Amino acid sequence: MTPPKNTSAPKDRFRLPAGLPVALARDTSLWSGGRVATGGAPWKVVRLADAARPHLAALRRAGRAGLADPSPLGRALARRLLDLGMADPLPAPRPGPHDVTVVIPAYERADELERSLAAVGDVPVVVVDDASPDPAPLRRVAAAYGARLVRHSRNRGPAAARNTGLRLVETRFAAFVDSDCRPMAGWLDVLVPHFDDPRVAAVAPRVVPLSDGTGPLARYETARSALDMGLRPALVRPGGRLGFVPTATLLIRVAAVPDDPFDEDLRLGEDVDFVWRLGDQGWNVRYEPAARVAHTPRLRPAAWARRRHEYGTSAADLARRHPGRLAPARPSLWNLAVLGLLARGRPAAAAGVAGVAAALLARRLSRLPADWSLAAAIVGKGVAADAAALGHALRREWWPLGLVVLAASPRSRTARAAAAAMLAPIALEWLRQRPTVDPVRYTVLRLAEDVAYGSGVTAASARARSAAPLLPDVRFPESFPSAAERARKAAGRWIAAVRPSGRDPRSRDPRSRLPR
Repeated sequence: MTPPKNTSAPKDRFRLPAGLPVALARDTSLWSGGRVATGGAPWKVVRLADAARPHLAALRRAGRAGLADPSPLGRALARRLLDLGMADPLPAPRPGPHDVTVVIPAYERADELERSLAAVGDVPVVVVDDASPDPAPLRRVAAAYGARLVRHSRNRGPAAARNTGLRLVETRFAAFVDSDCRPMAGWLDVLVPHFDDPRVAAVAPRVVPLSDGTGPLARYETARSALDMGLRPALVRPGGRLGFVPTATLLIRVAAVPDDPFDEDLRLGEDVDFVWRLGDQGWNVRYEPAARVAHTPRLRPAAWARRRHEYGTSAADLARRHPGRLAPARPSLWNLAVLGLLARGRPAAAAGVAGVAAALLARRLSRLPADWSLAAAIVGKGVAADAAALGHALRREWWPLGLVVLAASPRSRTARAAAAAMLAPIALEWLRQRPTVDPVRYTVLRLAEDVAYGSGVTAASARARSAAPLLPDVRFPESFPSAAERARKAAGRWIAAVRPSGRDPRSRDPRSRLPR
């Protein structure tokens, strides 16, 4: 019997190459002359050793142009910042040929497959026909482009199709590309160099909707597709700004994944499960929006809403496999008290509670080289994140309650505050993106999307007889001292010290609720 290959992240082979430049992530903030940093995925406070400060200063001066520090300490610092999500790698694009095999799961839609094959480029391709009723059109298209085609005798879902294709891959890297996706020119030139970092197991491009539609739904999809993770690169990790990336198109290091890496019992959510397990094994997953892939969106309203509902149905299975990661909100009692007082129209009392929380946190962090402003920033970020998380949950997982809140908002001060938490983030989204759909239709479609997803969560939870995807994870005050105690014990080293309560309101995760 062949033993399973070891797919854990390398323990002694993950040193960063000297020539790989990195840049501080835009969300990384420095305090106390560079001795303390905040940011990362998930958000945290990190103390930096004094010896690292000159290297950090050089990295900061380099800005978004990045820096390839040749010194061992500089590379060690860059390694640590990358693994914390506080820095982004900046590998230079590298022209092919690339040691990549493309795996395309397909079910009917031979016209989409043809467009996908025409776009992937001059690389080996394996097409897996997942038991299409009429296999002849897919067979003809695959033969026309010189792709190898294998066929399932029964429909087993995209996870099984990817596993089947991956078994036939003999190259160092494999790219999963859905049949309705068309990679744009140079996509592998941008993605492959990320694997110069030996800790990277997978890299995802930006997937953007492209269609001939001109109606409000088409314009909304252009602004906010479920597969589009945005304009900024990121380390993908539960609790970060990007909690997962879809496998609509994903490039992987074959040696990093076990045999049959996708859970074939999952018809939906298999991509979330796959990415989370990679992270649990010590690998890094990156999102690189400089590589772009076109995707054919679903623009018929019923099909669009049904697909969002289907996304939500993955929550119960994911919650069973990854306990604790799908709580719709993670508020602290301190922040709930602040928000409750604000909702009742008592801002002075709310400020007093926030001040007490900041003072207690400052005392806990007294050994960090930072003043009270760090504690105040952490508390402020936590309150804002919890407000956004609760509003998000009222739109999605708790959508029946959210509808009641919206209906009651004209008559109740508390309901008005909750409605503001629900709607203000949507308004900010519209102002930042300035989509071609007007704000009223954008808001209606956003709410419809959230309700469709949330109804899927509700239905799946009922079928599974589990409320886990619906229940908040309230943080009690005892959790704060324990985090600060770790900070004190780790003084003088690079550490992950404190996370703000709540969740990152910038998350673009369209399917799962992740700890923030």
